Amino acid sequence: MRQKVAVLLLPGSTMFETGIPAEALGYDWGEGPLYDVQVHAAGPVPLDGGAIVQPGGCLEEAATADMVVVPSTANLTGPFDPQVLELLRHTHDQGRRVVSICTGAFVLAAAGLLAHRSATTHWRRCGLLRRMYPDTLVLPDKLYVDDGVITGAGSTAGVDLCLYLIRQDHGVSAANAVARRLVVSAYRHGGQAQFAGPEPLQAEANWVADLSTWVHDRMETTLGVKDLAGAAGMSSRTLTRRFENELGSSPGRWLNSLRIDHARRLLESTTLPIDVISARCGYSSTTTFRTAFRRTVGISPSHYRRERQPSPAGHLAHTPGAAEAPTDHAPAGPPRPSQPAPRSPDRAETERPRLLSSDPDGPCPQPRPRSDRQQVAYQTITNQFRPDS
Repeated sequence: MRQKVAVLLLPGSTMFETGIPAEALGYDWGEGPLYDVQVHAAGPVPLDGGAIVQPGGCLEEAATADMVVVPSTANLTGPFDPQVLELLRHTHDQGRRVVSICTGAFVLAAAGLLAHRSATTHWRRCGLLRRMYPDTLVLPDKLYVDDGVITGAGSTAGVDLCLYLIRQDHGVSAANAVARRLVVSAYRHGGQAQFAGPEPLQAEANWVADLSTWVHDRMETTLGVKDLAGAAGMSSRTLTRRFENELGSSPGRWLNSLRIDHARRLLESTTLPIDVISARCGYSSTTTFRTAFRRTVGISPSHYRRERQPSPAGHLAHTPGAAEAPTDHAPAGPPRPSQPAPRSPDRAETERPRLLSSDPDGPCPQPRPRSDRQQVAYQTITNQFRPDS
């Protein structure tokens, strides 16, 4: 019997993340869906972007589902519908799965389900989730986290999360089959950190923007906390305290994130060697740069570049012999005479032995001696076609 999956829609939910569980878990590829997926809400829901969705079921019906999924929402701070929060708590208390995609983690946190647990959300909102719910261990580098309650990272990480659920319930082969049909990797190497950039600043941390500009103008220079404090016009102790209170980080980690972010842009937009990029980002050695990049992003600089620079093989290529699509701007006139297609060498030509011992590839192969039976057959055929003397 297929598991019932209830996707909860809230005002401000996003269409893309709402569609991920419906497509990855509930789509019928011709062999029957793996899960029975239905959208639930108290009534028609306006999504972020203007579309209005008519749910397939009410909130009360979602209470019987085996799994409840909360997709992303533009409303991060609430208030949330008390009926939705109670439904999530009830589902969890009954031992059934509660799942969030992207910023849906804020709804789970508001229901008290992330207290003293590990969780993740979109990398741009990890800092906010950490500040709003300090008893939650936020893991910004993970694509999904299963700690009794399952949370997914930003946007397309919802696909990774759904493939994880399929692996748990139906096995690796089923998850790989769905991944092929969705045209995605069955398992994505590296975490969310490889896509992350600087988090949005809080209003009270605008002073950091000026400090960021100062650092970017000196990116190739070795800088320390004293240099940052002098540029910000405060003592090193005050700078460290403000970083911890307003950014949830240290000056050293923040400086490294700026250097890594600059390295990302150079890897994506240039063909500069890794050692040159390392120097331009202010690292003392290429080894230090590679270690810091892998620790922050989760993959090596070379791997990062390969995945983000276009390959000529990925462009649309003309297929010889394919019919050209007509265009509105084709010149009028009589059709051109068709040109004979170039003759492809037949098998006899392609397999003809080399005849010259001076051939650069080596001497011509020597024929193998015929067996007695082959010699009799050869002589018989030769006699049949020999002209009368």
